[in-house]
Order: sequence, then C-alpha cells, then structure tokens
Amino acid sequence: MTYLKITRLFLLILMLFPFLSCQRENTLFQKVDSSRSGIHFRNDIIENDSINQLDIENVYNGGGVGIGDFNRDGLPDIFFTGNVVQSKIYLSKDNFRFNDITSESGINTDGKWCRGVAVVDINSDGWMDIYISVTLKKKPEERRNLLYMNQGLNADQIPFFKEDAAGYGLDDDGHTTQAAFFDYDNDGDLDVYLIANEINEKFSPYLFRPVIKNGRNPSTGKLYRNDWCDSLNHPVFTDVSAAAGIQTEGYGHSASITDFNNDGWKDIYVGNDFFTNDLLWINNRDGTFTDQLTYYFKHTSANTMGNDIGDVNNDGLQDMITLDMNPEDNYRKKMMLPASSYQLYQYTERYNYSYQYVRNSLQLNQGNRIENDSTGPPVFSDIGYLAGITATDWSWTPMLTDFDNDGYRDLIISNGFPKDITDHDFAMFRSKAYKVASKEEILSQVPVVKLHNYAFRNNGNLTFSDVSDEWGMTTPSFSNGSAYADLDNDGDLDLVMNNINDEASLYRNYSMENHPEKSHFIRIALNGEDTNLHGIGSLVTIFYDNGKKQVWENSPFRGYLSTVESTAHFGLGHVGSVDSVMVRWQDGKIHTVKELPSDQTITINISEALKPGNRDRNSHRNDRLFRDITKQTGINYTHRETDFVDFNIQKLLPHKFSEYGPGIAAGDIDGNGLDDIVVGGSANNSAMFFLQQTDGTFIEKSLLSESILSSKLRDDTGMLLFDADNDGDLDLYIASGGYENENNTSIYQDHFYTNNGRGEFTENNEAISLNHNSKSCVRAADFDRDGDTDLFIAGRVDPWHYPRPVSSIILRNDSSPGKIKFTDVTAEIAGELLNIGLVCDALFTDFDNDGWPDLLLAGEWMPVTMLKNVNGRFRNITSSTGLSDITGWWNSIVSGDFDNDGDTDYIIGNLGRNSYFKASEQHPVSVFSGDFDNNGSYDAFLSHYLPASQDESTIKEFPVHGRDDAVKQMIGMRSKFQNYRSYATATIDQLFSSEQYKSSLVLRSNCFSSSFCRNEGNGKFSLIALPVEAQISVIKGMVADDFDGDGNLDIVINGNDWGTEVLTGRYDALNGLVLKGDGKGNFSALSIAESGIYIPGNGRGLISLKSSSGKLLLAAGQNRGPLKLFELVKNPVK
Repeated sequence: MTYLKITRLFLLILMLFPFLSCQRENTLFQKVDSSRSGIHFRNDIIENDSINQLDIENVYNGGGVGIGDFNRDGLPDIFFTGNVVQSKIYLSKDNFRFNDITSESGINTDGKWCRGVAVVDINSDGWMDIYISVTLKKKPEERRNLLYMNQGLNADQIPFFKEDAAGYGLDDDGHTTQAAFFDYDNDGDLDVYLIANEINEKFSPYLFRPVIKNGRNPSTGKLYRNDWCDSLNHPVFTDVSAAAGIQTEGYGHSASITDFNNDGWKDIYVGNDFFTNDLLWINNRDGTFTDQLTYYFKHTSANTMGNDIGDVNNDGLQDMITLDMNPEDNYRKKMMLPASSYQLYQYTERYNYSYQYVRNSLQLNQGNRIENDSTGPPVFSDIGYLAGITATDWSWTPMLTDFDNDGYRDLIISNGFPKDITDHDFAMFRSKAYKVASKEEILSQVPVVKLHNYAFRNNGNLTFSDVSDEWGMTTPSFSNGSAYADLDNDGDLDLVMNNINDEASLYRNYSMENHPEKSHFIRIALNGEDTNLHGIGSLVTIFYDNGKKQVWENSPFRGYLSTVESTAHFGLGHVGSVDSVMVRWQDGKIHTVKELPSDQTITINISEALKPGNRDRNSHRNDRLFRDITKQTGINYTHRETDFVDFNIQKLLPHKFSEYGPGIAAGDIDGNGLDDIVVGGSANNSAMFFLQQTDGTFIEKSLLSESILSSKLRDDTGMLLFDADNDGDLDLYIASGGYENENNTSIYQDHFYTNNGRGEFTENNEAISLNHNSKSCVRAADFDRDGDTDLFIAGRVDPWHYPRPVSSIILRNDSSPGKIKFTDVTAEIAGELLNIGLVCDALFTDFDNDGWPDLLLAGEWMPVTMLKNVNGRFRNITSSTGLSDITGWWNSIVSGDFDNDGDTDYIIGNLGRNSYFKASEQHPVSVFSGDFDNNGSYDAFLSHYLPASQDESTIKEFPVHGRDDAVKQMIGMRSKFQNYRSYATATIDQLFSSEQYKSSLVLRSNCFSSSFCRNEGNGKFSLIALPVEAQISVIKGMVADDFDGDGNLDIVINGNDWGTEVLTGRYDALNGLVLKGDGKGNFSALSIAESGIYIPGNGRGLISLKSSSGKLLLAAGQNRGPLKLFELVKNPVK
C-alpha cells in the first residue's frame, strides 16, 4: 500500500470516528472505563494447589456489590467484597468519578473470604453501615461475619468504620452467603436472615435423601432477632432460628423478602443450589415460620443462584425471577446439560422434594386462589419460556427493574464461570485421568465460560426481548454480584458488577440523554421510624396515566450477594405527571401524595402518615363468576393412575401418552331427569358415575365390579353418553387409550354398555367393531341423517411407535329393534381417515352451514383438519381452507359464533408458547422417525433450531436431546459420536446416514399458539392467537357459553400436561382460565379472583351440565387429581 493510500485511509478513519462514537453512545448503557471512574477493584482468584474448583466447589461463586451513601453527600457510593483480595470501598465524587478510600476507612478484610454485602443503618444513627458475609475458610474464626459500623466523617471528610460484629451478636461463622435485613415480627426494628452454603461431605448435596429439617446440616439458614440493649445503647441480635422453626437445610445463594400472602407480615424466599429445595418461609405471625414452597410454587429452578422480586406486568402483584445454568446456544447445552432421567421425578416424589428444572424461572403471581369457595394464598405460574428468559447460561444476579424508564421492569442478568467442571468431555477426561494426571494438568482441561451479560427489555405483554447488544452488554466477563443505583442522580439507573479476574464493571445509563421525551420518571425516598430510618419493608404504589399503576417494595438486599439503592424508582415513559403516590409503611400506616410532576425525587416521611391502615392487603371478592361447590355436593373423588414410564419404551418422546385420561361426560344416566357425570378410569380402576340427587348432591357409583379390575389394562380416555338405540336412555361408549401395552392388542379394544334406563349398564361389545388403536375421544352425530346416532372414534397414537400416524374411524349406526349394531364404514365413506395422523380431539360441526355435520380434527404434528360431509361421505378439504400449512400440537376444540357474524367459529387448544419448543414457519420443530438401526424398536428424534455456539450465532437445526439420551435410543450413536464435542456440533441430518435420513418419516410443526379459528366464509378460515394468558400451558378441555350474560360467548379452559420429558419439565402454569369474549372475536382473561375458576392440577376434560336447581355447572377432570365442580353464580359480573 502506498503512502498516499495510507494517508487517505487514516483521514477516512478520522472522519468516521465521531460517527462511530455517536453510534456507540446510542446503546442504553456505556461502560465507564476505570481510568475515568477510578474503580480498579478486581476480584482476582489465582488457582493453586489448594484454591481451585476441584477442591473447593464454591470457589468461583464470586463477590457482591453494596450501594449506600456512606458520607451523606447525596451520591451513592460503592462497596465491593473480595474473595482472596481485599474488599474495597469507593466514594463517589461526581460524574462517575470515585475515590478508593479503603485504607482511610478502617475497613480491612485481609484473610477473609468475603461473599455478600448488606448496606444498612443497623443502629439507626443516620450513617450507613456495612455487614459482610464471610465463608469458605476451614477455621471458624476465619469465617466470622464482619460488621463495619459507620462512625461518621473524619477530619478529611472521609467516612471511617469500626468492626463490631461480635458486639452486635452478628459474628456468625456458618459459611454465610448473604444477609437480608427486615422486620419479621413487626416490632419496628430490623431483624436479619442469614443465608448459609457449606458443602459438607457428611450431608452430600448431590444425592436424594430425606430432607433434613432439624438443623443438623450446618448448611442451614439462620434468623436473628433484633433486641435492644440499654447497657450498650444499640441492638444485639439473637439467634432464634430453632424457636422460629427455621431448621431446614439448603445450599443457599440468595434470599428475597416480601409479603407473599399479603397478610402484613414479611416472608422469606431462599434460593438453594443442588438437590435441596428452594425454601419459602411463610410468616405465621407468632414468631415462627413454615416452609410452604410447594403450596405456592408448582416447580422451581433446580440450582437457584440469584433471585429477585418485582411486578413484571404492573398488576400490583409481586412476581419472582430465579436463575439457573441453562445455556442459550446448542453447543453449550449439549456440553453441559444432564441426561434426561425419569428417576429424578420418581426420587423427587419419593423424598417429597419440589419439582426442579435447570433453567431460569419467571414466576408470575396469579393472585389469590379460590378453594372450596374460600380465598386462599396466591399461586405462582412459571412463564419463563413464554417470557424468553430461561437460558442465560451460568447466571448469578437478576436485576428486575425499569432500566429504560418505559414503565415496565426489565431484566439484566450477570453470568460467567471461570472453570466449567460440568462440561461432559471434561468429566470423561477427569474420570480417566484422575489417578495418573496432576491436579494442574486436570485443571488445565476445564473449559472457561466467559460470557457477555444479558439484558432483556420488558415488552409489556409478559414477554421480554433480548437487547444485550442494543443495551451495551457485549463484554465477556465472569460477573457475579451486581447492583443498580442512579449514580449521577439524572433519573435513570446505572449498573455496577463485581467480576472475577477482571476489573469491576461500571455502566452508565443513557436513557435520559438518548430519549428524554420517553424516559420520564419519579423517584421516592422514604424517611421511616427511628428504628428503621429508611422505611425498609414499605410498599410504594404510584397511579398515573388513566388507571395505570406500579408497585415497588423497599427491600434493598436482593439479587445475589448485593445491596441496591433504597430509593423507589419508577419509569413513566411519555407520561409527564403522576396522579398519586401511596406509601404503605410496614406498620400499616398509609400516606398519599397527589398530583406530582415527573422527573423529580420526592421524600415521604412516616410522620406525615395520618391514616392508620390494616396490615392485611388481601381483597376478598364476593362477585366471582363461578363458585367451587365440589365439597358441598358431596363429590370427593380423585383420579388414580399408576405412574407408567413411557420413556422406557421410546427414550426420546416429548411427552407421555399414558396419562391422557380421564375422559369425562355428562347426561341423565339414571333417568331421574337430572344431569349426572361419568369419569373414566385408568388401568385397574373403574369408570365412576356421579348421580345427581334432587338436593343437588351426587352419589358415587362404580361401573365395574372390584373383581374384574385386575384384568382391566386400558385407560378410559374417551367417554360418550348417547342414546344408541333410541330407547330414551343414555348408553355409554368408552374409547380405550394409553401407551402401556404393545400396539394392535385387544387391550386397546373399546367398550360399549347399554343402559336399562335406571343407570344399570350391561356390556355389549358385539355391537361395535374391532379397533385396536390407542384412542383419544369418541364423538357422536347423525352424519348420514337417517335418524340415529353415528360415531367418530379418534386414533391418538400407535403405542411404542410414536409418531407413526394412525387411523381414525367412523361407525355407522345400523341398529335394528332389539339389536344394537355399529359398522365401520370408514373405507367406504371417509377413506382419508386412514393414517390421518395423531388425533387429539374431534368435533362434528356444520362449518359450512349446509345442514350436514362435518368433521373438524385437532392433532399432533397436524394442521387443523376439516373433512366436509358431502351427502354422507367425507372429503378432506383442509388444503382449501387456508389452514393446511399451519401445523401444531393441537389438543382440543370448542365451537361457537365468537364474532357474532352468524357462522361457526372455533377455539383450538394447542401446546401454547410457554415451552422449550419454539416453532415458527421459518424454524419449525420436527421429528425424524423410523427403525433406523433395524432392531425392531421405533426411533424418534426431535429437532429444533438454536444458535450454534457462542462463537457462531447462526441458527441451525439440531437434535433436541443430548448425546447420552441419543445413545439410550440408538446404541450406534456412541461409536458415531465418540465424545460430546462431536455430538454438540452435529446438526440433525448428521445423526443419520443418507439412507436413514431419506427414508425417515419427518413431521413438522410451525405453530404452538392456542388460537381463535375465525370462519371467514366461503370455506376460508384464519387463525388468530388467543391472549397471552391462554398461552402459558397446554389447553386440554374447554366449554364455551355466555357466562356473564352480555350476549357474547366466553370460554372456560382446563389444561396442563405433567407427563412431559424430564428436562423440558411439567407444563403446569394453568390454573384454569376464563376468557371473556367481546363478540368481535377478541378475548380478555379474568383473574382467579374474578372468575372463581381454580383448577391447578394436570387438567383434562371440561364439561357443562345443569344442577337440580337449573344452574349451569362445570365439571373439570384432572389426571391423578380431584374432580372439581363449579356453579355459575346467579348474578355474574358484567
């Protein structure tokens, strides 16, 4: 290159530099260089023979960040804990410049392995103190926690501190991770909960065993009560753990304090690592606590790191985020995640653990539950998959707050790990090399996980968008404890992160500079009582912009190892004022300030709170749409089923097929003019009748005698009450299903029973054709318009040969007087039902209004399928309806004119969007199947699209399951992929030979949204996704009716599926749901408190019937759960 060319290039770079700089400044955050900030703290950990990941499991758990105004100059200062290195304190000057005052401050942590930091005014003298959690050292005296009491300013205006943990009773030596200060006994002062994490060989955290609940495990959290000491003129803390009932073990990383049940008393959520459950200590209001984790949360993260609490959807209810170690890209997933093992479920249930999954969880607070028509505590639903935040790799701190000032809480997550000993190839190497290689050689083989931190913007609809690049979170790091504060008092929140083996990260937020017109805010500082000057425990609510609200709880000890600022921060977006701010202090007092302009910080004093309030914030509604009358009607039935492991047959199934019962149906069984209920039984269990009496109660009666149950090997998946012989009573058809037995056996034969008119049934299987498929449902209609009732029987699955398609059949009613007979006429009138697919639900419906009942089918790996009845013959017209290219895992159908235009529309239940499986037209979920190794076992490999690796963001189609699971299904995979790395880079086509790949049965699904199927007329239909609240789990049963009397059809939903593959985790987020229709095809979700519908279990069918007094009833079936009955309230909410 010539000198002239070099000169021109240099000038071009100079010209572009301002533009490039401007582009970088448009990111939300800008990293402030240490040369400017003066913050040079590094949490360096140099491996040696005694300090390393092999010998000390928690060596890389990192340090925390504490925010506090230590010199009372109005600017937040920063404290970093160091593990091997000295902890540091930095005093803010201005404009992101800080002074290291550690040597002048009197703080010295040399020789201590410091973990978490709590910044709190512990003696209420107006000066912020520092409580440091110390851990890891073997000698107890070397791991006593430190309490640095702020003595005020010295002559140089520098705050100085005196260590006095022993004097305050807080020199605990129990491997403390972090401390959370709060007022648990409502006496006005601050008590403290200490999180413990000690890995002790005597109490292995890696094995299932009975949970230790008596305090014997040293890795058990502690509760200290604040007791004032007159002689010392300051509080002394007393360990009251045993008296409070806090004795359950856990390898704790984090704790969040909030009032979960809104009774005015603070509760404790503890995030625990390894097999130990997270803990939810509910305050009993008498000085004791009870762990009620599984009552509030259906499952949790498996290895909970940090956690945080905040209201993500601005409904006034506190939601929760917990972090785990699930990677985003395919390579890391395949190298790190464990094999699927159903024994995890079995041991979980055997030892009464909670269900746990290796992923981040976003637990949405669904509000108070309704049980037996009484208001109970709130129930939480994990919507992490729906939200898009489950996979952020080895994660530590979640920060759930509004970073872009748009009025919704965003999420930033710190992550990274210097030595990933979970890497599968390293584990193989370690197991072979341990006796011959040196420790140094072994450690050199451990992969490094240095990742960028993640930023997610809240979209305001329960979903988040990954904006890591746009927000400037691009620097790879080993980030642990992190905190936020408005460091420059400009109205947006800045970030501080404690990094291992790198300088700490300081990020400046440019919301106010980049977009001042949509970054309005209001901030509230609290002045509390003398014993709680900062009002910790208070709840602040703002009301603005025509009914919008936000809530914030003053609990600064949050995330992971850290303390955030204790000033309430609310983003307002474009809104320039606030209607009112309401502070509810922990003692129940309320203070309201009205009509405030935005973009300011106000201070609210408890002394101005004139109105004493009630601590209990629960609302008890009496205007629910439905009420649960199960108990009052005498129904006390729980469906029973043996836990069959389908995955032992085909290792890579996405879900079980042995748990799709019970079928459920309603009608007048015993001829007394009242609607009754029949619920199907599983193998070795009878179908049960519930016969309604004139007083509205139900009497339970078994269909089968006890003596024959041992030979009943089928599941009653489809139930139909209908008049087969036109004699005026209801006969019973039971479609048999399941997966427990080989295909094409008589076990799957259906059963037909005739009714004598008094509810006494006689089996008459000569009346029906042989059909040895495993089935889902049976539906009835007079398809040939000859005056009797014909049947459609849906084939669900070919047992042990998933996903090979199966046939559904049509049985024509050819009965004559005194003889009931159904004939299989499928080949004659509906040949396209041969191997139609895996049908989950069906509906006879006249979708074209020509007077002939057509067929609508919903199925797995199928489009919504329409078969038109042409004079008694069925023709598949799906290709002309506009639906043929939209395939899903459709489960259920309900019909109605939902847009009031005179034709029939449909609601089609699907998998939903709260799943590991993400499907789109561009990136479908697929299954490749066949007997690839010719061993007589049918193989099915699922695939999906993921980024290839951290270094290659290209989206490719990879197998869903890991190498270990693939080897279980096909032993040849072991030799083909001799290490995990080779498998982790293999796309789905590379698993097979070209011949295998070409000969495989390939099915694809590109839509998992439960949808409104709008009838557009002229044989055309369109699918519109239901509201997001209906996407949080699988929809199984539905009933449509005008429940609220406004002239528009509404929908009640029953759902979930607990039979999923173990690593995917149970689909359990639904609790039943009511969607209120507006008559235009739009729907809005009602809360549990509004609807009165609460069906939290493994929901299946949902049917309507009439009570003896004429009221509408809904009966909900649950697999291995109770039958529930709901009554429509006489004067429903409009």
